Amino acid sequence: MARTSTHSYDVAIAGGGLAGLTLALALHKAGVSVCVVDALALDARTEPAFDGRASALSFSSYRMLDVVGAAEHLNGDVQRIEDILVVDGRPYDGLKPGGPGRDQLHFDRREISPDPDGEPLGWMAENRHTRIALAKACEAAALPTLAPERIIRMEDGAPGRAALVTESGARVEAQLIVACDGKFSRLRDQAGIRTMGREYGQKGLVLTVAHELSHEGVAYEFFMPGGPFAILPLPGNRSSLVWTEKSAAADALKAMDEEGFQEALEARFGDFLGAVKPDSPRWTYPLGLKMAETFIADRLALVGDAARSIHPIAGQGFNLGVRDAAVLAETIVEAKRAGLDIGARASLQPYERWRKTDTAALSLGTDLFNTLFSNDHSLIRLGRGLGMSAVDRIPAARRFFMRTAGGATGDLPALLRGEALRV
Repeated sequence: MARTSTHSYDVAIAGGGLAGLTLALALHKAGVSVCVVDALALDARTEPAFDGRASALSFSSYRMLDVVGAAEHLNGDVQRIEDILVVDGRPYDGLKPGGPGRDQLHFDRREISPDPDGEPLGWMAENRHTRIALAKACEAAALPTLAPERIIRMEDGAPGRAALVTESGARVEAQLIVACDGKFSRLRDQAGIRTMGREYGQKGLVLTVAHELSHEGVAYEFFMPGGPFAILPLPGNRSSLVWTEKSAAADALKAMDEEGFQEALEARFGDFLGAVKPDSPRWTYPLGLKMAETFIADRLALVGDAARSIHPIAGQGFNLGVRDAAVLAETIVEAKRAGLDIGARASLQPYERWRKTDTAALSLGTDLFNTLFSNDHSLIRLGRGLGMSAVDRIPAARRFFMRTAGGATGDLPALLRGEALRV
């Protein structure tokens, strides 16, 4: 695409990350003209050094990736999650090894999908592999992109349209601009949309580890005094770690030499999967809660982290962005079918109503869980242990939580049911 002229689309998406590309593919395949504008070339986000994170994809999110043509490009780069074990864990104390504690909550996908080849509780994939799959799907679909190109601002366009203006002078006009530009969204701030939330004073240390024994598709969430410690299965005898600590402790762990970090890793991880060792560099990410007061403005909709960012305690960050994309795509397609202005506030209000309830519930839930579980108070530890044990004994409660985590409760949009959209 030439960078010195004006181009016109139904929708222009600012940001070519996971949520932005998923939405773009959904709209493109539905017959909505769409363009993605991003500051980085799409292949720049696929380098191993770009981002060490991995994401848990709920089974409903994976259905959408399948519909938009991305799942087929993941091939052997995804791992089924067969079980989730939530544990009130303990670190190594010099006498006893770390690892699973007495109080546990076990989610077994066979309770909701007894077929051996049925849907798992979710899928794990390194973010770079998901980006590669989405980029390949975009290339196969000949989806218009403008990258690398940095957006300067959003401004009014022709009547009934808005425009993204880039550093090189390119101008992309559309009825609707979608901000998928992250939790520090420039477009959200330019639109005057306020955010609310707080910082947790925690950071997530992220890395991949190799271990001697097979994880057998089990994801572990240990609740430690410093914060959750998640062991998430990847293909092979490898797992992604999200190790939450107070910010200073996380920074110290990142800065340790290899010998010191190996000792700290063994103390925290335990030996239930045999010998363990780092298999990637280490990254740290500050953690907090941030939610936009509104998800829409004149000719603008917020999606993914631009709308909200939450604690990774439930592994739902990317899934929330996928749900945003599914709902917004359906909202746009229905408005276009009806001959409505897809960028008008009235046309976008169903998207905001649909998504804010889910967002508020999950945001407040993760905030509460982090507060309750990121401490070592004896009475609170006793209470949460009893609570986990009680839920573990109630099959209906376990099945409800599994379906909720999988995104299969409530009024699901078509794409999360595995159904394609068409104008």
